[in-house]
Amino acid sequence: MNLYIYHANQCDPKRCTALKMGKLGYAKIIKNTYKLPRNSLLLNPYAETTVSVDDRDIIKKYGIMALDCSWKQAEKVFSITNAKNQRSLPLLIAGNPVNYGKPCKLTTLEAFIATLYIANYKNDALSLLDGFKWADTFIDLNEELLEKYRGRSSAEIIEIQNKYIEDNSKRYKKNKR
Repeated sequence: MNLYIYHANQCDPKRCTALKMGKLGYAKIIKNTYKLPRNSLLLNPYAETTVSVDDRDIIKKYGIMALDCSWKQAEKVFSITNAKNQRSLPLLIAGNPVNYGKPCKLTTLEAFIATLYIANYKNDALSLLDGFKWADTFIDLNEELLEKYRGRSSAEIIEIQNKYIEDNSKRYKKNKR
């Protein structure tokens, strides 16, 4: 599986999952925007379409690309690419030490794991856990959702996500009383 990361040098290198993925040989780090693979699947939190099993062929043929940057600079960084296959991720909870428990604040590693898992490359997703002490926590927090999303179309994933949000908001309101 080809995993690419554009690294914007906006994070603490000691905590950066993208750089560690590069060191472990899991991903290729790219520092020049002109060298970004245009046909790969770009993980973009602002994309209108969510990643799904329908993206398997793109992933297999061209790989997955993530832009590693500060969340504060994300919109600006994502505007620099003209990748044609841009996808967002559905609701997932961060398991990383910096954003633990926060919805949608995933590290680059977590985003790759989620994408592979959802596109039904579960074994490839789980192989990325090695080398990251906390990565199992991401799976533990999201296993139910990842299994529900896995192998589904984008429309089905959005339905699952919305039902999950609705059910949990009802549960939260009930517990608050």
